[in-house]
Amino acid sequence: MYAVAPPNRSDPFPGFITGSDELRVYQAWKGSNKFCLGGRFIFGPDVRSLALTVFLIVAPMSLFCVFVARELMFDVANNWGISIMVIAAAFTLFDLVLLLLTSGRDPGIIPRNAYPPEPESCDGNSEGVQTPQTRLPRIKEVEVNGTTVKIKYCDTCMLYRPPRCSHCSICNNCVEKFDHHCPWVGQCIGLRNYRFFFMFVLSTTLLCIYVFGFCWVYIKRIMDSEATSIWKAMIRTPSSIASIVLISYTFIAVWFVGGLTGFHIYLITTNQTTYENFRYRYDQRVNPYNKGVAENFKEIFCGSMPPSRNKFRDKIARETGLPARPVASSAGFVSPNMGNKGVEDIEMGRKAAASWSELEVPLSDRGDALELVENKSNSLAETSPESRTMVDESDRIGIQHLRRASWGRKSGSWEMSPEVVAISSSRMGIGSSTRSTDSSRQNV
Repeated sequence: MYAVAPPNRSDPFPGFITGSDELRVYQAWKGSNKFCLGGRFIFGPDVRSLALTVFLIVAPMSLFCVFVARELMFDVANNWGISIMVIAAAFTLFDLVLLLLTSGRDPGIIPRNAYPPEPESCDGNSEGVQTPQTRLPRIKEVEVNGTTVKIKYCDTCMLYRPPRCSHCSICNNCVEKFDHHCPWVGQCIGLRNYRFFFMFVLSTTLLCIYVFGFCWVYIKRIMDSEATSIWKAMIRTPSSIASIVLISYTFIAVWFVGGLTGFHIYLITTNQTTYENFRYRYDQRVNPYNKGVAENFKEIFCGSMPPSRNKFRDKIARETGLPARPVASSAGFVSPNMGNKGVEDIEMGRKAAASWSELEVPLSDRGDALELVENKSNSLAETSPESRTMVDESDRIGIQHLRRASWGRKSGSWEMSPEVVAISSSRMGIGSSTRSTDSSRQNV
């Protein structure tokens, strides 16, 4: 039996690509990243936390400039007071720029392969279990600075990760020299943004110390000018109250950002990443990447920045008629290709239902098709109630096509297609005649 084909949708299915023949790389990106300004900035999926980080920087600095730095401008001789305001504003702007460079750039994402690599013959450099689909060795061994290092195969990206590379489960990308995923900046920290991340943490620590110190300077000037105790000076003016709030805030914050700065200084001196430090513990074995303190710092801050492996704004061919991300078929799954002529039905393994117009059936032959459906219904009605409960596979297909006839309805309309009305009326007539026959048999 045939049902009416689904109507043309003006809004495509989620992830279903329609339109022109080309799109940009960031539009077909398979990771969890979010892009801004046409792919010029790439962020992590938790980019909203970046707004909280900006607020935690801008709010206390605004409080400092309005209440503390403005008062100190008139108290410091030789016009040096205005420099306190200028340095605070410039330092804050510098900190925010470093935050953007850390959060909005490619951290070192390795592009995915469209297909898994060709299986190689087993040799002494592979070990462990093999991947179930491609029979590739799960682990390989490579040599780095005279030390054997194991590299793993990534099933998601379909590649062997280079040394010091790891797959971030949050961004869903393999990141080169993966350090960690920082929720405060909403981005992975890797090869291409670690330098800016460390400078951001260090500048935030110095900014806390700067505000903390000048707030105490203002409290001390109140104590000297009015010859009062420190406790009375703290509540003497609104600016002094703001100073105490900022002193408390920066004292707490410096323990976090200062401790993080010290930890990353240790990592740089030993040429480790956060991921390697917590997982491999190089203090218990040889670190093949350690070149000495001077060379390690030179590698981080003086080395050239490698270009991004991804050209997010390049144009690529569109995969017409295919979803952007594969979705596993399951019960109740509706394929976007259902109803299109010549497309296989995913659930049934047969051709999808087609309309009368698509099949190009003449009007004179449509009555014969409906007659075949009625004969099928009559054969079902003549059977006993017990046998009618057993529906063969062909009947299930007909029922499935009846359900698909609901595609012919518009949203909010319960108007049924003519074919379904004809079949329903014929079955109702058969059902009523069957019930009357059963009742007459009981009377006899």
